[in-house]
Amino acid sequence: MNFVHLQESFDRILSTVTPVIGHILDRALSGSDLTIEEATQLFEAEGTDLIATILAANHLRDKTVGNIATYVVNRNINFTNVCVKACGFCAFSRGHLAEEGYFLPIEEIIRRGEEARKLGATEICVQAGLAPGMDGWHYIKLCRTLKEALPTLHIHGFSPEEVLYGSTLSNLSIRDYLKALKEAGVGSLPGTSAEILVDDVRQHISPGRISTAQWIELIQTAHEVGIPTTSTIMYGHIETSHHKAVHIGILRDIQKRTGGITEFVPLSFVYEEAPMFHKNKIAGLRQGASGAEAMKMYAVSRLMLNNWIPNLQVSWVKEGPKLSQIALLAGANDFGGTLINESISTAAGAGYGQLMKPSQFRGLIREMGRIPAERSTTYRDIRVFESEEDSTDPLDQVNNPSERFGSYQNLITLKDFRFREFYRDQKNKH
Repeated sequence: MNFVHLQESFDRILSTVTPVIGHILDRALSGSDLTIEEATQLFEAEGTDLIATILAANHLRDKTVGNIATYVVNRNINFTNVCVKACGFCAFSRGHLAEEGYFLPIEEIIRRGEEARKLGATEICVQAGLAPGMDGWHYIKLCRTLKEALPTLHIHGFSPEEVLYGSTLSNLSIRDYLKALKEAGVGSLPGTSAEILVDDVRQHISPGRISTAQWIELIQTAHEVGIPTTSTIMYGHIETSHHKAVHIGILRDIQKRTGGITEFVPLSFVYEEAPMFHKNKIAGLRQGASGAEAMKMYAVSRLMLNNWIPNLQVSWVKEGPKLSQIALLAGANDFGGTLINESISTAAGAGYGQLMKPSQFRGLIREMGRIPAERSTTYRDIRVFESEEDSTDPLDQVNNPSERFGSYQNLITLKDFRFREFYRDQKNKH
């Protein structure tokens, strides 16, 4: 088939797009903000409607952020897996008396941060479970000590759920607690704990967790005190197309008010080890998102958020490198972080998460015809790699990362970091 025939075939495909979807895509391509109802219809797109939606999203991505696809060199430090909550999707958390419960002391967290810094990391992402018996000031003390020891590293730390927990334990308002975190050295907050920002859904998958209103208040307050955040969604469980559109609309409204969101990160539900999947008590629970659903999520997110949140990140931990590559054609422009350690998705059954080397990012990005670039957490500093010869990364030289950095499976067996000893010490102090 020559190019002319290919163009004719392509035109025939586009001519079969339904008028409703065609009108919605025309509005998005002309720069209009899509309504919740329009986004809901796009989430239901199939066949040529889906192809057209993906093409429109890719066009907007190219028009808005160009041909560069970014990544960040970072390390995740999930310092405890013990949590007072029992969310149905979380296979990471353990009870405070569980044999596999761990709690990393501050000196071990600093050691991991220093190791990451020497390997070229510019960010450490610190978040964990909500440990019982913990001092409400622990997050602030941890942050201050990390910043004193590693002043050049950006601390991307503490989910909205953790901030709410810390402020409650310390009897501070959310605003004052966020101010204290900023003073201690927090550079940005992960916009996790969001799941689906619809309380009816939250009550099924995470009863007792931070509410939609609390999440919105906390994220907006963080922006008001000068702390930028990311934003997320967890999908592929019991939510509907309308729920997803409502969630993205809430993020867009927050961004219109504050401008403090740096990126949007869709996270598909990993079901293999999720308690709510094994208990089989939630009607209509799906086994995560399909490939088509993931592509729709990236495409519709780009179409809804393009005017307000230009950076759309793929989750190679959730989707794997191959599907993440394809997502770069559906509106995404960021590949996420090297991570080095990732425990939460790994515990849920994800097959990826230990480490993605910078050279792997660059290779995957180049295969999709894009130009790779290393970014800072907040996208302010970008180092573009026009050719592979431009790059030398210490992290690329690491062999056997599970042995070098330790895996989650190894961490939960180590006797040195048992939470039960920490909990006993805390009780003795009081």
